[in-house]
Parts: sequence; structure tokens; C-alpha cells
Amino acid sequence: MTQHANDPARCAEAIVDRVGREIRLAVPIGIGKPVLLVNALCKLAETDRSIKLHIFTGLSLARPRYRTSLEERFAKPLLDRLFGSYPDLVYTKALQAGTLPPNIEVTEFFLQAGAWLGNAHVQQHYTSLNYSRVAAHLERIGTNVMGQLVAPEPHGGARVSLSANTDVTLDLMAYVARRRREGKPIVFAGEINANLPYMPGEAEMARDAFDILLEPSAPNYDLFAPPKEPVSLADYAMALHVATLIKDGGTLQLGIGSFADALAHALILRHTRNAEFRDLVGRLGKPASDAELEPFRTGLYGCTEMLVDAFLALKRAGILKRRVTDREGKAAALHAGFFVGNQAFYRELREMPEEQRADIAMTSISFTNTLDGDEALKREQRRDARFVNTAMIVTLLGAASSDMLEDGRVVSGAGGQHDLVTLAQALEGARSIIAVRSTRQQAGVATSNIVWRYGNATVPRHLRDVVVTEYGIADLRGKSDSACVASLLAVADGRFQQPLQGDAQTAGKLAKSFELPGEARRNTPQRLSEMLDAPRRAGLLPPYPLGSDMTETEERLAGALSRLKSAGYVELARSALAGLGANVSAQHRDALQRMALDAPQSLSDRAMRALVLGALRRTSA
Repeated sequence: MTQHANDPARCAEAIVDRVGREIRLAVPIGIGKPVLLVNALCKLAETDRSIKLHIFTGLSLARPRYRTSLEERFAKPLLDRLFGSYPDLVYTKALQAGTLPPNIEVTEFFLQAGAWLGNAHVQQHYTSLNYSRVAAHLERIGTNVMGQLVAPEPHGGARVSLSANTDVTLDLMAYVARRRREGKPIVFAGEINANLPYMPGEAEMARDAFDILLEPSAPNYDLFAPPKEPVSLADYAMALHVATLIKDGGTLQLGIGSFADALAHALILRHTRNAEFRDLVGRLGKPASDAELEPFRTGLYGCTEMLVDAFLALKRAGILKRRVTDREGKAAALHAGFFVGNQAFYRELREMPEEQRADIAMTSISFTNTLDGDEALKREQRRDARFVNTAMIVTLLGAASSDMLEDGRVVSGAGGQHDLVTLAQALEGARSIIAVRSTRQQAGVATSNIVWRYGNATVPRHLRDVVVTEYGIADLRGKSDSACVASLLAVADGRFQQPLQGDAQTAGKLAKSFELPGEARRNTPQRLSEMLDAPRRAGLLPPYPLGSDMTETEERLAGALSRLKSAGYVELARSALAGLGANVSAQHRDALQRMALDAPQSLSDRAMRALVLGALRRTSA
């Protein structure tokens, strides 16, 4: 019988009464965490040290810690507005402060990217797992409590929806039922939040499916909603290349971030402004003879571990429209396991007409990331699949690192990338596409992301397939080592090609007589700007193609501050010099007011004003 309560503390005590003082708690990644319930359990364990609380999860979202005064001036008002009443997780605050009690342990299989690089507890307790294997791991460790944020059925209905996180929860339902049959302690706890979009289909459950249901008093807290990042010219160049690999009538998977936004925009241009799309592709070089350039007639089917707003944009544009039907006759244009997004994304899902929302089927991660289950039907439906992911580093022999630094510190996690790369190898006509920016900036110094060797591989070289940089497409599947090296050299930044070529030749993987084509040696950011600056200025390649929750002033500031963040001393000096002078445009005056730098009093504030104003002027120019 389901126990209902509106007090998180009472729910936490009820959990201890049911399973005992050793709690192995599993909660979903991202926004599906029942924050009030988890916080109540943490506070109970802090008070009663005889309770041992082991939390297993992924992607524990936390507000960023500001590293500089500039960051705080820009980000704090924005995040306060976007996150609203979202309550911080007690355990993330304790982890940040180094005050987590010894009787509470937190293990994650996927981390908020870059947020925990310097945190010893998080790094030591991270568990590397493929997404598709998480449910099996939770069974193996004897999970005895599952917690989930759920959406109430609109208009007071009798059901709830797993909403943003059907991913692992659906895969664990058989385990929950088995423990109940065997009389072993298990609690399936839900926490209701009306801000979650109500997703139909497999996500729907009866309220009595839960052992404990927390129904806090209204209003419910806001969902965690990370702001958008601006799309760079490198993102757009990669996206335009990838857009020529997407077959009409095929299947698409992609993730979150500025590159995914760029790819959605490129596909929409291909479909709705085809002549301009072809011109953009042509600016980057002559497309391959088998390049996909036509608008979408049949359309795409989405099968992805993560639902992002890029898919909603493709749906609005009439691209995501190939529907597949299961054995029970239920049709959908997209299957996904979980979602995270900005407030506009959540709002669109909440306000979407029921018949359109029914076209988006939230399901288990075993469905999206594997061929388990009805393999024959999955093979039939997932034709010409393109699994599009990003990486930090690619070696010249085709291995990709997406989750960890060479010294072993975890940036994020393997997640489902290896699952999907393997799936691409198993499906006829499918390809895995890894997009990687050819360089990164560190204190104003460019470093190549294509390297000879690297101390970590998320995707091993024997699974190499397609790698795309802003400078082109390297098709590596089935290629010899020398052909793989040559293909990746051709899409590397020109400043690093010669030393990379020398490394490969020294190792005997490339003939001493090898010469790069002359066109490839012109791979430079300056040339990329020459090719795409005009379309950018014309508004064809906007910084926020899918919109953002920021004001126009904040969007301008985001671009300028991003420039300062990656700048070296020389660039910072140039920005400071550009910021001198009394003449300030109305737009720049608004930006300075937003940063509370319009009337600086201290010397440090004057210096910050010059930096920000200079960056704004240089970005505008």
C-alpha cells in the first residue's frame, strides 16, 4: 500500500523503517532526482550516524562556483533567474565544502562536465560504466531504495509520469517486482513536481506503483535549467560537414551543447533554405560525391539516449517526422531515455498539444542504447542510423577520449558513447560520427585536439568510424593505420600537422614520402573566418540558433566574456586598450550596467570595466 506524505522528513523516516539503517539509494541522472527526499535522507543520516547512506547516481547538477569576480557579476543574476527556487542538493554542497559525513557515500557514473576535477571524494568514488549497464550494476550491489521525481497527471488524474527519466528506472522495474515477491526490503519512492512535463506512454505509472509518494505543498520548486552556450564558427563548420552525412529516411542520435544546436540549425537550413545550405557547404570545400544535400522528404526518426531541444526544433521544421510503430501498434517519431534543458525547453514540452507530445516516446536506456529485446524490429526501424557525439581528443590512430584527462581525472563520464559507437558497428548502414574541435585554447595558447597518443580512450581505435573537425570529414572505418593517420592529418589544424606527421613517421605508421595535400595545409582559424564570417554577419549562422533564456544584453556579454575567458596576456591587454575612451554606445552602456560596471569606484572595477568594454567592442567589430 502506498504511503502518502507532504513532509520530506517523514518520508525519510518511513524509508528507514522499511529497509533498515543501511540504505543503498539509486536516483536518476539529471533533473529526475527527488531533491527534497534526497536532502531529507542526507539530513537524517547527518543527525543519526548509525545510518549508512550510499547514494548511486549520475549528473548531480550543481550551481557553478565562480572563479572570478567577472564570472560572478555575469552568472549569478542569470542563474538566480533561471534556477529560481531550485534547491541545492545537500550532498553536492557538502562535497564542494569537503564536509560530507563519513556515513554518507556518493558514487556517480557520469559527472557534470568539468565541475569536479579538483574534488578528491568525487574523483575517488566515480564508477566508470556504460549507460546500458547501470541497471545491472544497481541490481548487483543490492539497491534497496529507488527515488524518482515524477510529474502529476494534469487536471488531477490518478497517474504520474516518470517524465525526464525513464532511462534506468524502467529497466529496474522487474528487479523491484522480484524483490517484492521474494520479501526482500525495497522502497520505490516518488516525489511529485508539477513543473516536470507530463510525458505519456511508458513513462506513465499508477500512483500505487510507489511504496512512498511525497506530495509537497505547492508551489513546487523550479527545475535545474542550464543556460545555452553560444555557437562558434568551428561548431557551425563541423555541423555543416555532419549535415551532409545524414540520410533522408534515416535515424538520428545526438547530445546536448552548442554543437548539437549548430547541427539542428544546419539540418533545418538544408531542409528549408537549401540553396543557402549548399552555398555554406561549398564555402568549406567541394562536397563529396555522395554528400547528402537534398531537403528531407521522408524525414528522420530520432532514437537517442537524450532528448534535447534540437529534436524539438527538427520536429517543428518538419524534419523529424518518420514514425515507427511497435508490435502493439503505438507509433512515435522519437524515442529517448532522459532529458535536461533550459526553461524554454521544459515550457515547450509542458505546453505541447497532447497529440504532439505522444509522438515523443520516453523509454528505457536498454531500448535506445542496445539491440536487446525485439532485435529484428529495432534493426528494421533504425535504418541508416547516424550516432553523433563529441570528443575532447582524437589520436591519429582513431581512438577518442571524451570523458577523462591523461592524469586520470574524470571530466564527465563514458555515459552512452561506447554503447552507441558499438551499436553503429552492429547496425547495417549505420555510422558513428565523432565531432571534435581541432584545437582548444589554454591561456590564449592553441593546443591540438588531434594528437599522436593519449592516456585515455573512451572509444578504442578498433571501433574508429567517422571523425569530423571544422576542417572536414575523416572516414576511418576499415581503413589501414596509415590511411587513418593521413585522413586525420588532413582535418587537423595546419599549425600542428608537421609535428604530428613526424610522430607517425617516427613510429613507422606513415611513409617517409607522405605529403599532405596543399588544401589541407591551409586549415587555419583565419581561413575558417574568411569562409563563414559573411554568412555569420548576414544572420545565417546566429550565436543562439535555437534561442536562449538570456536577454539580448546578456547574449552580447556572453560572447565578449567567452573571448576574455580563453585569452592570453596579449589578448587581455588588447581588450583593455580597446576599452579605454569615454564614448560608449547605448548597447554597451546597457551591458556595463548589467555587470554593475557603469560607474566603477575602485581601481579593480575600472580595470574590469575596460576589459569588458574592450571585449564588447572587439566582438562587435
